[in-house]
Amino acid sequence: QVQLVESGGGLVQAGGSLRLSCAASGRTFSSYAMGWFRQAPGKERELIAGINRSGGSSEYADSVKGRFTISRDNAQNTVYLQMNSLKPEDTAVYYCAAGPVITYNMRTYAYWGQGTQVTVSS
Repeated sequence: QVQLVESGGGLVQAGGSLRLSCAASGRTFSSYAMGWFRQAPGKERELIAGINRSGGSSEYADSVKGRFTISRDNAQNTVYLQMNSLKPEDTAVYYCAAGPVITYNMRTYAYWGQGTQVTVSS
């Protein structure tokens, strides 16, 4: 069982930066690939960044490539999402999730955090 708690969301102006954190409980954090998803009002939840178990491989959605960076610290049981050059269209609730591999299929992820709101003003 893994419990995930996100933090770091908030209100930021366009062009600004935020760093999200997702702290995991349990001793099996390094056994899971981790993903950051987001869901904007009226839209489906989508994977925007994923990282494999060791942190050696990551993937990004085209919408965030070059602006967002996912990383993880297995010693601290934490995964991060550094978000730079934020745009109003990045406004959403951001979720972290744990699963066996990086995949865009959200049903593959067994554990989810409660989400953190990110609002980017123009």
